[in-house]
Amino acid sequence: MTQNVRDDFLLRRDWRLLNNGSFGACPLPVFEVYQRWQREFEEHPGGFMSRQHDLMTEARTVLADYLHTDQSRLAFVTNATMGVNVVTHSLRSYLQPGDEVLTTNHEYGACNHAWQFNCGKAGAHYINYPISLPLSPSNDPEEANRLAAEAFLEEFWAGVTPRTRVIYLSHTTSPTALTFPLEALCKRAREAGILTVIDGAHVPGQRDLFLDDIGADFYTGNCHKWMNGPKGTAFLHVRPEVQHLIEPLIVGHGWFPDKVSEKPLVDYVEQYGTRDLAGFLAVPAAIEYMAQHDWPAVRARAYALALNVKRTLEEHFDTESICPEHFDWFSQLCPVRLPDNTDMGKLGQILRDQYQIEMPMITWNSTKIARLSVQIYTSQEELDTFVQAVKTHLPDCLES
Repeated sequence: MTQNVRDDFLLRRDWRLLNNGSFGACPLPVFEVYQRWQREFEEHPGGFMSRQHDLMTEARTVLADYLHTDQSRLAFVTNATMGVNVVTHSLRSYLQPGDEVLTTNHEYGACNHAWQFNCGKAGAHYINYPISLPLSPSNDPEEANRLAAEAFLEEFWAGVTPRTRVIYLSHTTSPTALTFPLEALCKRAREAGILTVIDGAHVPGQRDLFLDDIGADFYTGNCHKWMNGPKGTAFLHVRPEVQHLIEPLIVGHGWFPDKVSEKPLVDYVEQYGTRDLAGFLAVPAAIEYMAQHDWPAVRARAYALALNVKRTLEEHFDTESICPEHFDWFSQLCPVRLPDNTDMGKLGQILRDQYQIEMPMITWNSTKIARLSVQIYTSQEELDTFVQAVKTHLPDCLES
C-alpha cells in the first residue's frame, strides 16, 4: 500500500482502524462526487428532481453491470438492514400461521429482529438453526473446503421441515465472518418450493458477485462497506418471478390503490418523498475507483495479509480455525480465533486505550473471535502492532 492511497481516505491517522466491515470508508474521489450531487440538488431542487428518474436509472444500470444482473432487478436502499426489512414486511402476507422461516445462529442481530417482528405479525415461526464450528476437521485446504461446503449444506438442510416456506441466510456472516456457499442451497430450495432471502451486507467489493447465477429470490447488499461507496448506499435484488410479492415499506407516490405497479422495485421501494439521493448517484464513482485501483489485486493483497495475521495468532495460541483457510470461506473480513477463556471486553479495551486499535472482539456462543478487516488503506505496521499487542496482553486477559 502506498501513502498516496491512504491519503485518499479521511480516516484519522492516530487510530488503527481495523474495522472496515462495520461501517466502510469512502475515498475522497468518491466523496467529492457525492458532495457534487448534493450541491447540484441544492442549487436547483426542481431541476434536479425533474431528472431524478433518469439519474437513478443510470446509476442503477452501472451497479447492475458490476453485479452481473439487469437494473430492472435492483432497487437502491439505505443499507442491507433496510433491504431485509423490505422483504420481511412484504412476506407478511405470504406467510401463514404456523409457517417457518429457517435461518442459522450466525445472523446479524438487527435482521433477526426484523424477521422476529414480522413473523410475529404473520403468526409464523423464525427458526435459528445451529451451524456448528469448526466447519471442517481436514488439514488439506482443498479437501477441507469441499467437505465444509457439503457438511454445511446437509447440516442446514436438516432444519427444513414441511412448514419451511422461507430460508434466510447471511452470505458473509457478521459475528463469525464466514462466507456460506449459496448456489447449491438456493437451487435446492427452489426445487423444494422454498423462497430464499440472502443478506449480503459484507459481500459486494470483497467478492465478485454474479447475482443471477447465485439464484436467490431476494438478495440485499451494501455499497458503503467494501465497495467504497458513501454511507447509506445499498441495493435490493429481486428475481422477476417474485417481484409481485414486493410491497412498500413506506407508502409514497409509486403506490396506487387501484393499480399494481409493473416496476415495484422502483415504485414501491425507491419512491417515498424528498430525500438525499447523492449517495446512490455516487455509486458509479465507487465502482470506477475500484477499477482504477485494480481491485482484484487489492482483494488478493488484503486476503493474504489477513490470512497471515490469522495463522500467526492461531498458531501462537494453539487455537483451531473455525473454517478452512480458503478464500471461499473468508476474504478481507477474517475470523481470528482466540482462546475460549479470553475476556474479550478486557482485551478490546486494552487495544483501544493503549494502541488505538478499533476492531470487534466477539463472543459467539463460547467461541472468541477477533473480527479483522483489511482494506486497501490498511498498512503492515497496523497489522504488526495488532499481532504484537494481542501476544503481549492476551495472557493477562484469560479467565480461570
